[in-house]
Amino acid sequence: MSAPRFLPHLPEETLAARQLAGVRRTVDQAMRNPVYRARLAAVGITSGADIASLDDVRRLPFTDVTDLRDGYPLPLLCVPERDVVRVHASSGTTGKRKILAYTRKDVETFALQMARCYELAGLTPEDRVQVAVGYGLWTAGAGFQLGSELFGALTVPVGPGNLDMQLQLLMDLKVTCLGATASMALLLAEEVERHGLRDRLALRKVIFGAEPHSLKMRRAFTEKLGLEAAYDIAGMTEMYGPGTGLNCEVGEGIHYWADLFLVEIIDPATLQPLPAGEVGEMVVTSLCKEAVPLVRYRTHDLTRLIPEPCPCGRAIPRHGHIRGRSDDMVIFRGVNIYPGQIADVLHAFPEAGGEYHIELTRSQGLDHMLLHVERATAAPADLDADLARRISDELHRRIMARIDVRLASPGSLPRTFSKAKRVTDLRLEDGERAG
Repeated sequence: MSAPRFLPHLPEETLAARQLAGVRRTVDQAMRNPVYRARLAAVGITSGADIASLDDVRRLPFTDVTDLRDGYPLPLLCVPERDVVRVHASSGTTGKRKILAYTRKDVETFALQMARCYELAGLTPEDRVQVAVGYGLWTAGAGFQLGSELFGALTVPVGPGNLDMQLQLLMDLKVTCLGATASMALLLAEEVERHGLRDRLALRKVIFGAEPHSLKMRRAFTEKLGLEAAYDIAGMTEMYGPGTGLNCEVGEGIHYWADLFLVEIIDPATLQPLPAGEVGEMVVTSLCKEAVPLVRYRTHDLTRLIPEPCPCGRAIPRHGHIRGRSDDMVIFRGVNIYPGQIADVLHAFPEAGGEYHIELTRSQGLDHMLLHVERATAAPADLDADLARRISDELHRRIMARIDVRLASPGSLPRTFSKAKRVTDLRLEDGERAG
């Protein structure tokens, strides 16, 4: 194994000292924001010096997605606006997007965490990386490109879709690594198989993420493309974007950058810490973010810390693959969607009733969302097709996802006395689940 250029290799005691210094720095940075300052004061924290040990992190208040939504457009900002050089966004629980600000140092850290992923995946600067994830406000494309360029690989910034162009560039430029969602990787793999192109590719590895996937799905595109390996990448906009961690070639779970984030696992019901190895909700505290530091941010991702050393020999902590969420967010084709967003759209259509249900399926490697909506009692059934089209168009405009809509008769959708089950996700029922 060659000497690491970007990967951290810190003894346990050195890492702990760096984490404590990072938590103190984050608290001091957070004190620059009035919302954070009031929250911290309420629990008796006036500066980072009040954190005497990592155990004191439990004294800090939690933050959540609502804190980012309520502070729109630049929530929890802890630097002067003149120091912000970039923003990225992801979907929120309302029509307003969740916008995160970045300083120049934040952008550099974003690139660093992605470069670490390329190195962990065994790439070298001689590799060629084709980026087939979303660009624009989303973090995915920017992160994959930033990290690849810092790493020193030839970078092909294509974005998602356009299979013909993807295949042409893969062949002509002898691309060796593809960054994509699992669905995109499978679609490309099926096209390669259909047209007999496998021997014309130099592709060796795929780095994928941003959506649920099964091991059966991963094996399918790995075999069809003739890959050496496929790597599951972790990340979220609040934590710069993709690249907070990656699985290695031999071990279980995700190696994450513990010098950039302090990770806790809590019981989402009691909010109390859980022992290493038990599944709970991931909570992260950033250690060097400037524009929008995270103080015990509840990700709502369900996973566990893996205390055992990894067989790969790297002294980099691990958490398990994400098993789901403790809230009701849906990831559909790389877009975060909340049922509340759909309810907001339906509210604008008086012909639609108040009951709805979301069904997620996967066919030929592509996710599909079907929205069942009850027709309002007084609405005529002969206008269902027009109403379904208009609702679908508005959902696409507001949420930036293409959703099929089907009208149902009033009272026909299931009712419950407890919390309504709005989502049925059938995408992972094709075999083993990943993680």
